[in-house]
Amino acid sequence: MSVPQAMPKQLVIGSDANQRKLAGDEKAAVLLLALGPDFGKPIWAELDETEIRTLSRAMVRLGSITQEMLDELLVEFVTSVSSSAGSLSGNSDTTERLLLSFLPGDRVATIMEEIRGPAGRNMWEKLSNVQPDVLANYLKNEYPQTIAVVLSKIATDHASRVLGILPNELALDVVQRMLGLDPVQKEILEKIETTLRTEFMSTLTHSKRRDSHEQMAEIFNSFDRQTEARFITSLEESNREDAERIKALMFTFEDLVRLDASAVQTLLQKMDKKELALALKGANDAVKELFFNNMSARAGKLLRDDMDAMGPVRLKDVDDAQGRVVAAAKDMAARGEIIIVKNKSSDEMVA
Repeated sequence: MSVPQAMPKQLVIGSDANQRKLAGDEKAAVLLLALGPDFGKPIWAELDETEIRTLSRAMVRLGSITQEMLDELLVEFVTSVSSSAGSLSGNSDTTERLLLSFLPGDRVATIMEEIRGPAGRNMWEKLSNVQPDVLANYLKNEYPQTIAVVLSKIATDHASRVLGILPNELALDVVQRMLGLDPVQKEILEKIETTLRTEFMSTLTHSKRRDSHEQMAEIFNSFDRQTEARFITSLEESNREDAERIKALMFTFEDLVRLDASAVQTLLQKMDKKELALALKGANDAVKELFFNNMSARAGKLLRDDMDAMGPVRLKDVDDAQGRVVAAAKDMAARGEIIIVKNKSSDEMVA
């Protein structure tokens, strides 16, 4: 937590009988108590369970805090923060240094690796964004059983490309092991993830620049519909290959049609129906049909009634709602609750 580390590790506050030393967690506890539930709630919301427990224990052992003690603490805090005013610089290095001031090094490394990429919300999504030849070159030195587990967890189209690059004999061994692969114990899977994060991903993020098309796809995903269409159209005219690569990496509201029925139903359970109604106001017929076909007749009627009752709505509001639905789908995919098919060609059917 950044609040206690804005000041020295220990601070003497109060005078005479009330004079005492406070550690960082105790200073944070005093400040949060002073802020109260209304102003302190946003800070509590950013803490993980361990940090909440630490601060709660600190609060319990605080005892009486006089007004003089609180005043001195607040003055020290404001002085420490304001001393850096006008010279702040937000970048990767300053962020990492700040985190290292109050978090263990291994945890900071994990956080910064998540920020720096490759893109993805969990290890398997990240591996699916690593270039196939780079991943294959790393995996070829691993045990075939480990390779089989890794390839079974990443996107299937990416796994196929990696498998095709591996030495033939090793690839055939991996195929056989994947065919007979049993459910992997949680402890083993966590060990593999840790190894990949510390031995492969951390090295990759320091030695390889993030793919520019992947980064641009994320930027385009954040555009409103009109801006996105304008840039894509212009890019198609100047460089169709770049435009196609970016579009292939993007995941938009219209791409929800690639979800299977079970994934749609899972998404429906988590989504606020008012939000979904607003998002569907600007959707094409295919997306509307996808959702209505996975709802009961009664639920579908209620949703249509909500859409009709809204009347005309701003396009920006629709875009924002659609963005939140897409974000929810991505979060659920990251947690393994649904599967998002990223390769459009995988949807093609043959008789």
